Amino acid sequence: MLDLLWIVPALPFLGFLILALWGAKMPGKTAAFVGVASIGLSALITILIGINFISSPPQGRVYIQTLWEWFNVSGMNPAIALRLDAVSLTFIFVITFVGFLIHLYSMEYMEGEEGYSRFFAYMNLFVGSMLMLVLGDNLVLLYLGWEGVGLCSYLLIGFWYKDPYNGYAARKAFIVTRIGDTAMSIGLFILFTELGTLNIGRILEQAPLNWAVGSSLPVMTAALLLGGAVGKSAQLPLQTWLPDAMAGPTPVSALIHAATMVTAGVYLIARMHVIFTLAPVVLTIVGVVGALTLLLAGFSALTQSDIKRVLAYSTISQIGYMFLALGVGAWSAAVFHFMIHAFFKALLFLGAGVVILSLHHEQNMFKMGGVKNMLPVTFWTFVIGSASLAALPLITGGFYSKDLILFYAFDGERANRWLYAAGLLGAFITALYTTRMVLITFFGVAKTHLHHKPTWIMEMPLVVLAVLSTFGGFIELPHTLGHLTIFSDFIQTILPGNSPAEGGGVSTELILQVVAAVTAIGGIFIAYLLYYKNPDKVLAFRKSSFGSTLHEYWKKGWGFDWLYDKLIVTPVVWIAEINKSDFIDLIYTFIAWINRVFNRAFSFTQSGRVRWYAMGIALGAIITITIAVFL
Repeated sequence: MLDLLWIVPALPFLGFLILALWGAKMPGKTAAFVGVASIGLSALITILIGINFISSPPQGRVYIQTLWEWFNVSGMNPAIALRLDAVSLTFIFVITFVGFLIHLYSMEYMEGEEGYSRFFAYMNLFVGSMLMLVLGDNLVLLYLGWEGVGLCSYLLIGFWYKDPYNGYAARKAFIVTRIGDTAMSIGLFILFTELGTLNIGRILEQAPLNWAVGSSLPVMTAALLLGGAVGKSAQLPLQTWLPDAMAGPTPVSALIHAATMVTAGVYLIARMHVIFTLAPVVLTIVGVVGALTLLLAGFSALTQSDIKRVLAYSTISQIGYMFLALGVGAWSAAVFHFMIHAFFKALLFLGAGVVILSLHHEQNMFKMGGVKNMLPVTFWTFVIGSASLAALPLITGGFYSKDLILFYAFDGERANRWLYAAGLLGAFITALYTTRMVLITFFGVAKTHLHHKPTWIMEMPLVVLAVLSTFGGFIELPHTLGHLTIFSDFIQTILPGNSPAEGGGVSTELILQVVAAVTAIGGIFIAYLLYYKNPDKVLAFRKSSFGSTLHEYWKKGWGFDWLYDKLIVTPVVWIAEINKSDFIDLIYTFIAWINRVFNRAFSFTQSGRVRWYAMGIALGAIITITIAVFL
């Protein structure tokens, strides 16, 4: 069964090829079927491979499938080879299975849109690229998938390209993530120059043999790889592109900006964990970046009126938790939160999409209200997803994954109490803005009427994801609640484990859980008081001078866009304006002018006038005879 691994990424690419070549001539349903079926088959094969991998694990719990050698230049001979282990299996399960549900949902959501087949072609290309990123056995193949998802992100964010704002958002996402990608590519050059290979397995073996802990080379390399990770995962200071990326269709946000591409940075750091372990200072920076990002994004989410922008900032914040987990060495906790987050965040984006489509494409929460009675299935599944995001204790998957991160931040081998405090404050803010979003959108007086009633095609993915958001967390339970470690035992066959610090124990864990539970419930209760029972107090605070300033500051993402515009964009545009008539441009302008002159001259010979042709023949004959007589 493992031999079929190559089919997992091949099917989405085949679907893209078919849709790219013949999609425009296909009926809409046929094009959608090709796009959905290719991902569905890929998900089915992934599940079968996963069962086979778990029941009969290969030697060393790593399966390598080499397809062919890509190229061989000066000792660099990366192969097109796939690497399947616990980490990549977890990721490809999320990519294909959640991707299939989002594709299915898109059949109805995107129905009637111009470029219907083009949408599925882009989505298939994205899924194929993401699978190559995760399954690549060497960093060259990983980088190819890395850039592939970047290209698809640009295409899908700007899918409705006739609106200039969508084009701007697509360009912004593409350019900002390229900054991180440049740092990452330099890191790859260092790895090849110093270790002589870009094969992931060999790098993980040779790095500890060649580099001392804390020496300059691993620190520099890890810092450069971190640059790529923060760009792709929208972490501080490259987080500004993600909120604007909500300009794309909502299924795009669910697939790219919740379940897959934005977590590529988490995957990269986890995959290169040996390099980061050799650079403890960079690993600490990873945790600090995550903690700061989750707080900044959480406060920004608290002030948004666009439901998709709330979820966008929420995604940035939750990936911050994953970075925090990586920074304290809780590798399996980071991957666990990635999986649970993919379930509930995809659910929330799809639920928001149902509301938006049903209310005339309205995205402003303050123009909604009373939706719970109009869309009961959407309401209840959205509440389940929100409860998981807010980490409602005991009954949600989000509680168990977030609790694991907070536990290791407080009591793990690389525990840091400041990071723990930031994570706890972030949990409170998360519960606050999540409850605010649910109350404003679904409760109160309805401000608009229902325009579209979703069918089972849109509601079924919501129900499946709601089940996974709830029960997915029960595969990893703490000591106080049964001590089930199915997920961490599986992941720790590849990634290092983590254990409580000396002196810690079950009593510490229980206290931390009670604190986390009280924090989440407290956030939900205060949001209920502020946004449901006494909304006038919130409005009064917003109208005050301090409240108004603070609200605008957070709503605009702490002013990072303004700062980057002043420090980078404006000077670059100014220099480009000055330099637009430089000497090099004059050469190209002259070449273009010469070609236009000759074009105009030669066009007279093709005027279609017979007398011009006769005169040309006569003139040519005279010149030819003259040359023959005198020479």
